[in-house]
Amino acid sequence: MALTAAARLRLAVLPTPLVRLERLERALGAPPLWCKRDDLCGFALAGNKTRPLEFLVGDALAAGCDVLLTGGGPASSWCQGAAAAAAVAGMGCTLVLYGAEAALPHPNLVLARGFGARVRFTGDSRRESVEAGLEAAATALRAAGHRPYTIPRGGARDVGVLGYAAAATEALDQLDAAGVEPGLMLVATGSGVTHAGLLAGLAAAGRRLRVAGAAVSRPVEETSARVLELAGAGAGLLGAAPPPAAAVAVPDARGPGYGLASPEGERAAALAAAHEGLVLDPVFTAKALGLLPALLAAGTGGPVLFWHTGGTAVALARASAGRDPGGRLSSASPSSADDGLGESPHRARQRPDR
Repeated sequence: MALTAAARLRLAVLPTPLVRLERLERALGAPPLWCKRDDLCGFALAGNKTRPLEFLVGDALAAGCDVLLTGGGPASSWCQGAAAAAAVAGMGCTLVLYGAEAALPHPNLVLARGFGARVRFTGDSRRESVEAGLEAAATALRAAGHRPYTIPRGGARDVGVLGYAAAATEALDQLDAAGVEPGLMLVATGSGVTHAGLLAGLAAAGRRLRVAGAAVSRPVEETSARVLELAGAGAGLLGAAPPPAAAVAVPDARGPGYGLASPEGERAAALAAAHEGLVLDPVFTAKALGLLPALLAAGTGGPVLFWHTGGTAVALARASAGRDPGGRLSSASPSSADDGLGESPHRARQRPDR
């Protein structure tokens, strides 16, 4: 499959800018530091989630589905972007979120409801509870006469990988035009779809560049296995050989844990704001950039390309709440129960905004 032949709903404003962060590189004592501004994908506040959604929603429409079904956490940028994409596509959207609703919902959840998403909570604080919730929601939707298109958390399936395979090609064109050959690409790795897409795109282009995916969610071994599997699936769709296991570099950036800010990330976010006016969310992009000094000390040579993957709503939510201990971004407090398929759009509009 060529990328040009894949079903795709255009959502992003592309190409996103490639900029040099000269002031930040001086502050860090780094080699030339370039930034791919995927926080500026230009669709809702979805950031990098926009790219896989283009292919996933395109595939859903091609399959004749009428409801986008996915899930995540109550502060999920992925779910917010999915709700917006479904609205633009003329599809319904059901979101399955782990835990229970906080007394004051996160801005991403407010936005998702504003885009028309129907929301149901699992009542279980474990992230893994979303999978069973998606199965139950799909069964209920089909029983009601709908054709749901189910997407795992973060868009982690083969079609979603195509978004960052296309992004890799886009970045290579920009880097070649600037005469830059990066010694390292650095990106935050959660569900793995962004990291895997870059590897698949580089494999399809026949380019060997080092990609480090900062693990911000799962243990390194689990993250590496997920990325390798997804990259192989995406490369297969593109007719390319799967990247070798040796190509998957996953340094640990979890710090205190998933959803908690790290000291290294906090310092990186402060430097990026002070020197470049960049807004980094504390649990993805900031943690990835926070690894750069250690990677440089370990011998990373040549220019560095840092992928700014967004998370603007998450960064603003934390800023507006102040620095709570540990920097946790969302809570799970009891709320009234949903009906079978989640809230109605009318009920969602009665929720307080923030």
